[in-house]
Amino acid sequence: MESTGIVVAFYVLSALTVLSALSVFLMRNLVHAIVFLVMSFIGMAGLFVTLSADFIAVAQILIYAGAISVLLVFAVMLTPLASRNNGNSLYAGPGVLLGAAIAAIVVFTAVDVEWNELTGAALEERAFIDTIGTIGDQLLGQHILAFEVASVLLLFALLGAIVLVTDPGAVDEEDEAAEDAAGVTAEDAV
Repeated sequence: MESTGIVVAFYVLSALTVLSALSVFLMRNLVHAIVFLVMSFIGMAGLFVTLSADFIAVAQILIYAGAISVLLVFAVMLTPLASRNNGNSLYAGPGVLLGAAIAAIVVFTAVDVEWNELTGAALEERAFIDTIGTIGDQLLGQHILAFEVASVLLLFALLGAIVLVTDPGAVDEEDEAAEDAAGVTAEDAV
């Protein structure tokens, strides 16, 4: 059995995460909703720490609580003030019903399923000291092809984003300005 501190931390972090997620749904102000979303992400990172998944906890804080939250703040701040309200929509009712149904399924599964618990030699066999070394060995060993494919896919996504936000008219104006500065016209260049 786990120590009492870990069990208490698990329940406290679970309550923080669930209440923060509910607050995101209930907030009218989008900036406040983002603050509660960050709290929910940090609570999830804490839950990962209680499960001895230190690498995923750090990734959760860096990627979600850090980068994604900053992206959301910029998106909210760049939208017009009139469209920032988090008013009711016609999908609120079906969303609540769907969320309640999913929560009921999760609770039923957690309570009703017989979960196998490892003890003794089986637990010692699967024990590991740190997850970072294990993840590194897996990523750069057995799963190297998937890791490289993901990196190339992310590179193409970055290039696609650059192409999408580049204004073709701005590039032509820059070329004309460079030609004017050099004293060369388009007809002379041909």
